[in-house]
Amino acid sequence: MDLVRHLECFVAVAEESHFGRAAARLGMAQPPLSQRIQRLEKELGVRLFERTSRQVTITEAGTLLLAEARELLARSDSFRAAARRIRDGESGLLRAALSPDVSGETVAALLADFRHRRSGLELELHELSTAQQLAGFAAHELDVGLIHHPCDVTGLELGPVLRRDLGVLLPRGAAQAELDEVPLASLTGYDLVLFPRAGAPAVYDDLLTACARGGYTPAAVRHGQGASFVRGLVLSSGAVALGPRDTRLAAAGDGDVVWRPLAGAPLAWRHSVAWPKGRGDAAVGAFADAATHALRTTAGARSEAPARPLHLRPASEFWL
Repeated sequence: MDLVRHLECFVAVAEESHFGRAAARLGMAQPPLSQRIQRLEKELGVRLFERTSRQVTITEAGTLLLAEARELLARSDSFRAAARRIRDGESGLLRAALSPDVSGETVAALLADFRHRRSGLELELHELSTAQQLAGFAAHELDVGLIHHPCDVTGLELGPVLRRDLGVLLPRGAAQAELDEVPLASLTGYDLVLFPRAGAPAVYDDLLTACARGGYTPAAVRHGQGASFVRGLVLSSGAVALGPRDTRLAAAGDGDVVWRPLAGAPLAWRHSVAWPKGRGDAAVGAFADAATHALRTTAGARSEAPARPLHLRPASEFWL
C-alpha cells in the first residue's frame, strides 16, 4: 500500500468533509477515493469516517490520527525535497580523492571552484594514489577521484584525459642544469627517484620503458614521494627525479636543486577524473569540472582527445 498517497486522501476528505470535493482536490474520481479510505481503515484497524447519504463525519479515532497524518505528509515532502537537493548536487557528502603529485595551488583552485559550483555540498577530500583510489571505488568508499593512466578502468566512467609534460629535478651543480632543455639520454649515470610502484604499477613500468626508449636507463631506482625526502635523495645520492613543472618536487627546486623541462617532451603524466559507472550525478560532475579547470589553469595541463568514448577504452590504450 502507498501509505503516503492514502494519507493524502484521508487528510483531503477530513478537511473537505465531502468525498466529491476531496476527489476534485486530489484530481481523481470519487470511487477510487472511497476505496482508498476503506483500505486505509482496514490497514489501520480503525474507522476514520462515519458516512451517510448526505454527509461525511470524521470519527474520534480519525480526529486523533489527523495531526499525525499531516506531520507524516510534511516529513514526506521534506524527505523528497532533500532527495532532490542531493540528486541535483546541492547538498550531501561527496567523497573525493586527488593523487599525491597534485600541487597545493591546484588543490586550492579546485576547492574554491567546487565551493562556487556547489556551496551546500560537503566535500571530503583525500590524498590517495591511483591504486588506493581504485580500491576505494571497488569498496564503495569513494565517489570520485583523479587517477593516473594507464590503469585498469573497468567499471569506471572517465572525464577528459589531461596531459602534464614531465621535466627533471637535478642538482644545481649538474652539467644538465645549465641547459634550457635536458635530453633524456644525458641523464645516463644518474639514479632515478620514483614514487613507490605499488601506488600506480602500470604508470611506473611505462615511465621506465619510456626512459629506456629515450636513451636513459637509470643506474638504480630509488623510491620516495615526499618533496623534502626526494630533494634529499637528489642532493646526496647522485639521483634525479621526474615531475611536471607544478609538482611539489619542482616547488622544492630552489637553492641547491633545479627543475628543467625534457627536450622534446618525451614523458608525460596523464590524468582523468573517474567515478563508478552509472553513479555520476551533478555533484560528481561539479568535481570533475572543477578538477579539470584547476589542472588546466594552475598546472598547464592540456586535453588529449580520445579516439572513442573514454569509458569504452581498454586500460592498455592509455600510454605515457
